[in-house]
Amino acid sequence: MDDTLATDEEGNALTAFHPLAEDSPFDFDGAPLTVALVAVWHEERLLLGFNRSRRYWELPGGMIDPGETPRHTAVRELYEETGLRIEDPSFAGYARFVLAPDRRAEYAAIYIAHLTGPPDAAPGVVPNDEISAIIWWDGVRPLAGRVQMLDVLLARLARAAH
Repeated sequence: MDDTLATDEEGNALTAFHPLAEDSPFDFDGAPLTVALVAVWHEERLLLGFNRSRRYWELPGGMIDPGETPRHTAVRELYEETGLRIEDPSFAGYARFVLAPDRRAEYAAIYIAHLTGPPDAAPGVVPNDEISAIIWWDGVRPLAGRVQMLDVLLARLARAAH
């Protein structure tokens, strides 16, 4: 049985983070690798997008399309959701989630990047069907709307491992 690192208000759980090199062999224990996420940091601030349908501030990322590598997904989703183009984010590892309501296990590939220029170097999102806004969050300031704390914890774990 997995230990639970964190659970959100919907019952989804982050059960493991495996910091690895991208070419390391990894046993997904029969669970699919479905998503790639990117934690982009500027000093102590984390880039989050507000997902219209889930109504959460969360990490940029999304579903891995057929024939697409997790890295390509991470780069594509980051650009689509934020307008930020980072061609070579660092691979941080894999995260295991157990998703409600059916308690299915899935993995996400986690990438990390550090923005060295001013945080306004991210051109920003043009609101679309998925993302309505982006923000550089300091982890303290209250935000309008809920923050997906599983993503925030994962971003912090990836940063510490990197």
